[in-house]
Amino acid sequence: MPASPELISPKSPRVSAARRLGKRNFRGKEQLFLAEGPQAVREAAAYAETLVELFVTVEAAERYADIVGEARTAGARVHLADEDVIADISTTVTPQGLVGVCRFLDTPFDDILAARPKLVAVLAHVRDPGNAGTVLRCADAAGADAVVLTDASVDLYNPKCVRASVGSLFHLPVAVGVPVERAVQGLKDAGVRILAADGAGEDDLDDELDKGAMGTPSAWVFGNEAWGLPEETRALADAVVRVPIHGRAESLNLATAAAVCLYASARAQRAAGGCRSVTPS
Repeated sequence: MPASPELISPKSPRVSAARRLGKRNFRGKEQLFLAEGPQAVREAAAYAETLVELFVTVEAAERYADIVGEARTAGARVHLADEDVIADISTTVTPQGLVGVCRFLDTPFDDILAARPKLVAVLAHVRDPGNAGTVLRCADAAGADAVVLTDASVDLYNPKCVRASVGSLFHLPVAVGVPVERAVQGLKDAGVRILAADGAGEDDLDDELDKGAMGTPSAWVFGNEAWGLPEETRALADAVVRVPIHGRAESLNLATAAAVCLYASARAQRAAGGCRSVTPS
C-alpha cells in the first residue's frame, strides 16, 4: 500500500505567512501577493521569477499535474496541503485547490513611457477591485501596451482584483501609485493623446471614429464607479468622450465602457493609416 503524501502542517510558519497576504499592509511589507486557481497559478509560473510558493491539495496536484510541474520548473516551493489549509489561506468562498504566493510585478511608470506606448488604460480613483481587475483584463484583450493605476485607486494586488484579471495581470506592464497629473503629463510628453471617458463628455465616440481621430497613440482615463472623473481630471484631457447610448439604458458600468473605448481605439489604430500596421493578407 503506497505511503500517504506528506502534508504541510496547518501550524507551519509558511502557512501563517501566506495567510497574512490577504491583508494589504502585509502584502506591501513582504512585496508578495496571492494568486488563486489554476489559471492564475499557470500564468504566474510562466512569468519569470514571479511564483515563489504553491500550496496545493493532493487532488488538485493530480488534476493539475502540468501546472504543478511548471511551478517546480519555475523554482517555486510546492507544498501539499489538506483542504482546510487551502481554505485558511484562500480568500474565496470555494477554493479551487491551488494558491500561489507571487512577487510583486508592477512596472515603473518611466519604463512604460520609455517603451512609447500606443494604447494605455489609466484608472483614476477606481476603488472597486473587481472593476479594476476586469478593466485590466479588457486592456489585455484589446492589445493595450500598459495599464496605470493612480495613487487614489485600489491596490493592484487585492485578491479580488487579481482574480478579476483572470491572469491578465501577468501579461502586460502595470504601473501603480502614479499621481493622475503625472500620469497624464508623462503620457502627453510621450506623444500620447489623452481621452477622458465620461458619460457627459462633449465628444461622441462614434463621431471620433467617423472623423478618423482615434488612430493616434491614445490613453483612456477611467474614473470612479460612482462619481466618474472630477472636473480637474477632465480638464487635463485632450478630449472628454462619451460612449453613445442608442437604446434606453441609463448608462454603462465602468468595465463595459472601458471595453468599448479600448476596442474602439485598438480597431482604429489597426486600420489603414493608423499607428499600428496591418499585416498584408
